[in-house]
Amino acid sequence: MTSRYALILLACMACAHAQESPEDERARQLAERFRCVVCQNQSLADSNANLAADLRTRIREQVGQGASDEQIQTYMVRRYGDFVLYRPPVKPATWALWFGPFAVLAAGALAMALHIRRARQRRSMNR
Repeated sequence: MTSRYALILLACMACAHAQESPEDERARQLAERFRCVVCQNQSLADSNANLAADLRTRIREQVGQGASDEQIQTYMVRRYGDFVLYRPPVKPATWALWFGPFAVLAAGALAMALHIRRARQRRSMNR
């Protein structure tokens, strides 16, 4: 019985997806390329924030007006900065986004290695 409901649900989802216009599909794909500036860990497409809903609407409007993907991206970056992009360009202003996590990881590994080394030295001196 449960599998029947699952099949009905899948069929309904397929119908809903099939009815999506090419413009809506493009707008959805574009919304997935941008980070929600409120949530910061979700795309505009996935976010429930009011600003994300407004930006999805703005993207749909721009797509409807014939704007290219590059023009829409330029608009978003001009308004919210490179941080709005899930893949910001590598340049001095975005080095922290690209290399910051690796620098923090390296600093933590170095601190841990130094701590272990000092602990071993203390242990060998106490013997």
